[in-house]
Amino acid sequence: MRFFLNGPEHKGVFALSSNITFMTAPRFFFTSESVTEGHPDKICDQISDAILDAILKDDPLARVACETAVTTGLIVVMGEITTSTYVDIATIARDTVREIGYTRGKFGFDADTCGVIVSVKEQSADIAQGVDKALEARTGAISDEAIEAIGAGDQGMMIGFACNETPELMPLTTTLAHKLARRLAQVRREGVVPYLRPDGKTQVTVEYAYGKPKHIDTVLISSQHAPDVSNEQIHADIREHVIKPILPSDLFDEQTKIFINPTGRFVTGGPLGDAGLTGRKIIVDTYGGIARHGGGAFSGKDATKVDRSAAYMARYIAKNVVAAGLAERFELQISYAIGVAQPLSLAIESFGTNTIPEEQIEALIRQHFDMRPAAIIRDLDLRKPQFRPTAAYGHFGRDDLDIAWEKNG
Repeated sequence: MRFFLNGPEHKGVFALSSNITFMTAPRFFFTSESVTEGHPDKICDQISDAILDAILKDDPLARVACETAVTTGLIVVMGEITTSTYVDIATIARDTVREIGYTRGKFGFDADTCGVIVSVKEQSADIAQGVDKALEARTGAISDEAIEAIGAGDQGMMIGFACNETPELMPLTTTLAHKLARRLAQVRREGVVPYLRPDGKTQVTVEYAYGKPKHIDTVLISSQHAPDVSNEQIHADIREHVIKPILPSDLFDEQTKIFINPTGRFVTGGPLGDAGLTGRKIIVDTYGGIARHGGGAFSGKDATKVDRSAAYMARYIAKNVVAAGLAERFELQISYAIGVAQPLSLAIESFGTNTIPEEQIEALIRQHFDMRPAAIIRDLDLRKPQFRPTAAYGHFGRDDLDIAWEKNG
């Protein structure tokens, strides 16, 4: 499916979900976004993963599916948690909000005065029996003690992607959007731009030629701020302290269009400006839209949930394929049935960039990577607390974190 951009500045072919056209078009524009840790949806992701980490610290075998919602003056934590330990969910939620920077009512949210409602129950027994003992174990195909005995916690399809556009083997648009968002938070925390507040969003459009980055076409930054600051000062400070240190000089010049707080005012932010919910920024969490997405969110879920663990394994596989030079651009899909250990299917796509036949790549994947849930948990070390830092600025391409799925095997 192809759409033509008719504006004077974007004369080229844009293909919806088509990396093939992306690789062959002489002029192609692609956009990705990120949000800061103070964005309402990201507040929720971080609370959910902070609760997960706290539980895993004392109970690595816990089953956690934790959802969070925020709105004006209120946090609601809900879900299914089965664990042998106890954590103070309300305190974890408040501590997370405080660490993000919402410490005063005039910021739009206050960790110490907001209400917290907690409503959690144990995992459904029907689901638990399929996770505890996979179909293969229940039918006698394997022993109950085998690592393969754990079944997938749900059905679904998970996507992994990697490309050689950046050292992190991530799309350039996604990498730049995340770096700008992290820089926006950094200058706020360090007092470099002291009037900024926690909520913010970034967006980057890159012009490609035959699949290679050619020029940064557009940069958009929206940041919550104090009410007594002029637009002129905000524009000057964000250009100087956020944009210039991040964007590569060989792709960024006076032709790059820059939009900063295009509404003209962003004082009301955070949960006061918009409600938030866990799992509502799944494209920000993954590949910025350049790859497909299976649909499942990550945050608040323990590793028996293949929405999370299998997506991590898919990224790990894709990154290793690209790092090994087998393809410049690589995407794979893995699918599962609830209560079954073995994946139902594996599909791969190299978009014409493979250096050996795709059949050989698939055979190598099946030979070297075990995609059963328990094996993923073992190989990627997913029973330990490590997830809250991934809940903002992306789960992939994180060279700032010591996470197994971003390493080359």
